[in-house]
Amino acid sequence: MEAVLVEKIIPGGQALGTLADGRKIFFWNALPGETVTEYEITKKKSHYFEAIATKIENPSPRRIEPKDECFLATSPWQIINFDYEQQLKGELVQEVFRQNQIEIEVPEVVSDGKEYGYRNKMEYALYYDFDDEKIHLAFHQRGSHRKMSIKQSSIERPEIFAHAQSVVDDLNARGEEARKYQSLLLRCNQAGEVSGGLFENHQPHPVFEKLKDTILGHEYSYSPNGFFQINLPVYEMALAEIRKYVEPGRVLDLYSGVGTIGLSVAEDAILVESNKAAYLEAVENAKRTGAKAVLAKSEEVLDYIEPDMTVIVDPPRAGCDKKLIEKLLEVHPKKIIYLSCNPATQARDVKMLLDGYNIEAMKTFNFFPRTPHIENLVILSK
Repeated sequence: MEAVLVEKIIPGGQALGTLADGRKIFFWNALPGETVTEYEITKKKSHYFEAIATKIENPSPRRIEPKDECFLATSPWQIINFDYEQQLKGELVQEVFRQNQIEIEVPEVVSDGKEYGYRNKMEYALYYDFDDEKIHLAFHQRGSHRKMSIKQSSIERPEIFAHAQSVVDDLNARGEEARKYQSLLLRCNQAGEVSGGLFENHQPHPVFEKLKDTILGHEYSYSPNGFFQINLPVYEMALAEIRKYVEPGRVLDLYSGVGTIGLSVAEDAILVESNKAAYLEAVENAKRTGAKAVLAKSEEVLDYIEPDMTVIVDPPRAGCDKKLIEKLLEVHPKKIIYLSCNPATQARDVKMLLDGYNIEAMKTFNFFPRTPHIENLVILSK
């Protein structure tokens, strides 16, 4: 097996190396400066491979021992010390903007310092072990459809993992079969209350008891399997930052989910959401303010955009629809606030918006510690 020197971490979170024949290889469980001498290939393409490093020479001084055996399935950056993770996330945002010909300084990366126990939602697979004849919690191994049973998982709130174990204990006590179930989904609010349950194969998803949480002094209700942020303390930090830039007047909150951004930062908001379940939650959450909720795709309500508005967009990973970008440039609202879970598509969209706007501010939020996922906030002004 050919030894490979790791060059850098790339957007997406993998480590890049180059084989002797020039083909690229993208590793999990490897860091810049390390030499990977053994690896398991998980994907083969004509010009590149994806792999998991299994043996390392000259380990990086930034490498630490992962907390969980299942870390590659849930949080592959458990091998990186937290200061380096923060640094990397800022540098990766800078890199994707440079790839779109936008030169920026490395943005500040904001965190509450909590590396583990932050996720308020988790979905587990179930695995039957023929040796002990019991069902176990499981995750799918990275790059594979194989399941691995788990005894510890540290990125979710401990109340979730404890509840998941009790569900499995009950299944075993009743002699249930793991293959009957698709997965176990659980969610926890800030008070430690857990809701959710099992999804049975070939059955409609059950309706779970709703949870409530308070964000910036406003109470929200939401379904455990619906749209809601995973890391509420850091999300509150992002909302407090957004609120600084909201101009007086009406706010249009596109891709609004259950309404947490618009309702938290504005007194007069229009919420636009295409998912019916999230829209119905937004209607309920908006009752205390009188805000208007609209069931539609954001690119289908372009007439709502007005010049004197602040427009907030928080799109899915695919970014904003091109028709929406074109309408924003045509109407030219005074402020655009763009929160994104995918800085690559955000940078693509911002590049188009720079025809009519300047980047007033940018800040990166570490919503997902120990993973390569990044949440980035860009403020655009006329």
